[in-house]
Amino acid sequence: MYLCITIAKYDTMTTDNKRTKILITGASGFIGSFLCETAINKGYETWAAMRTRSSKKWLKSPELNFITLDLSDKSILREQLDGIHFDIIIHAAGATKCLNEEDFEKHNFICTKNLIEVLEEIHALPKQFIYMSSLSAIYGSSYGNSKLKAEDWLTKKYSSLDCFKESKNGFVIFRPTGVYGPREKDYYIMAKSIKNHIDFSVGYEPQKLTFVYVQDLVNAVYAAIDKNIINGIIINVTDGQVYSSRDFCELIQKELGIKHVLHITAPLWFLKIVAYTSEGISKLTGKASTLNKDKYKIMSQRDWTCDITPLREILEYEPQWQLPKGVKETIKWYKKENWL
Repeated sequence: MYLCITIAKYDTMTTDNKRTKILITGASGFIGSFLCETAINKGYETWAAMRTRSSKKWLKSPELNFITLDLSDKSILREQLDGIHFDIIIHAAGATKCLNEEDFEKHNFICTKNLIEVLEEIHALPKQFIYMSSLSAIYGSSYGNSKLKAEDWLTKKYSSLDCFKESKNGFVIFRPTGVYGPREKDYYIMAKSIKNHIDFSVGYEPQKLTFVYVQDLVNAVYAAIDKNIINGIIINVTDGQVYSSRDFCELIQKELGIKHVLHITAPLWFLKIVAYTSEGISKLTGKASTLNKDKYKIMSQRDWTCDITPLREILEYEPQWQLPKGVKETIKWYKKENWL
């Protein structure tokens, strides 16, 4: 359901001639690092929110400002944010894999809730709050449920705020599908496997898959910033096309110049056994695994199609990287960085 649409061009200069200040949580992550780069290129005073042990490998610009935020502890967070006011916040921090299901709720819901509540308490709600959710929010995994819970809470919370009712402050939610591109590691595993002439897939029922190149997602976010979208709308993001489970593999194969690949398709029950076993080992080692029972729920989903009409009509953004172009750029980067 759409709330009233609020659109006004966002200038990188505030009314007192100071640069617009933007905070990006999850800045050290795959998507977060691209959000930071684009913010700097657009002229924003860019702040990268980090955990103490987070890597700055992809955050090399001297124009970046760093801030440590503990989103899990409101009292600490209050001290860290006190006296600082951001015009825009892109909340991209979260967890995609956890040792325990309840950790998804902690990282993706509770931390989001803490951030908004602290900002409200110190009277520092930004003009625009952007929440990076996931298309998984509609498909019932623990990860997706934690994102959906955060979405629902944000909507109810802002609906009760006078600033939102008066169209002074607001939020927008992005639901990207599978995001790939340079620096991404999960799809890299697929590329590495194909380089070794093996393509592994699961489930005999055909899949309808969607993807989005990371820069397309980032550009869509900044389109919402440029238009000052603060009406609470949910925006799905894909490249606008639907693919089969074999398409991604064949494009990687083409870019790597590999003629022959052994295609192995395993039944879903086999994936389930492997995922549950992998999760059991993870709990023993204390290290979260990429493949677990929550990932099984995501991988077993057969239809990842969605409506991107708001992306095109409200943001007036048309995806620029369909899968062939995006895979080409991604493999080129993997090779340049000696990942492949």
